[in-house]
Amino acid sequence: MMLANKRTVKSTSRGNKPIQPSLITVPEGDYVIGISDDQMTHLLRTELWAEEWVERDLFAIEQPQHTIHLAAFQIGRAPVTNAEYFAFIWETGYRVPKEWIGFRYSEGTDAHPVVGISRQDALAYCNWLNESLGTEFRLLTEFEWEAAARGGDDRIYPWGDEFDPWRCNTLESGKRGTTTVGEYSPGGDSPLGVVDMAGNVWEWTSSILQPYPYSQQDNHNEKNANARYVIRGGSWYYSRKLARTTTREAAVSTFISSALGFRIGCNYRG
Repeated sequence: MMLANKRTVKSTSRGNKPIQPSLITVPEGDYVIGISDDQMTHLLRTELWAEEWVERDLFAIEQPQHTIHLAAFQIGRAPVTNAEYFAFIWETGYRVPKEWIGFRYSEGTDAHPVVGISRQDALAYCNWLNESLGTEFRLLTEFEWEAAARGGDDRIYPWGDEFDPWRCNTLESGKRGTTTVGEYSPGGDSPLGVVDMAGNVWEWTSSILQPYPYSQQDNHNEKNANARYVIRGGSWYYSRKLARTTTREAAVSTFISSALGFRIGCNYRG
């Protein structure tokens, strides 16, 4: 598999202009999706919570482990931040996230992930960014998200197979809220250099929750208002068990939470 190619666009904000995201290229290739029986056995040996998960068959949604082929794509190095989302609101008059006070986010949280974002809100932000910059940003599929988090192998966490509370913002960290994106970098980064893929905030994807394995062509029903869409990554509010690279949770598109944000992606055009 070829090495990752980083294409970084300097983030700048001038008045109400969009802040252009920093992107990382994920190369075309075959990627492992889902958790294996061997990994479940490893978790049983090392994590007390895993026994209950096995007994209740909670790992089933992450199985069977399988390999898929992905075209090259680009992923936001970090989740969309308050400052980036504020530029969108200022320009369009779009509704303010519930977590904000008045028209602004809390002081000192410019570089924290924006939260309280529904899936529709995330798509509206992507549409505005594309109209403003002539780009084609979108939400990632859950396959793309997992490929970027694992970087080409089947690791349990972005940094390896053992949980480390010093590498991510989960319940074990005791932060009780979001943290600056990249605060745990580089120790918590994925092999490709993508930050905050374990903890901090859950992230919306474009994928409707379906049992594995499913066809990638069945993965983009943007108009299904009743569907439950996959969210990935865990968050500051939840424990280590949900911060794994294979964890799949889901929510209806109108759901909002102080632990849920989003990250953008796009097809790679060379």
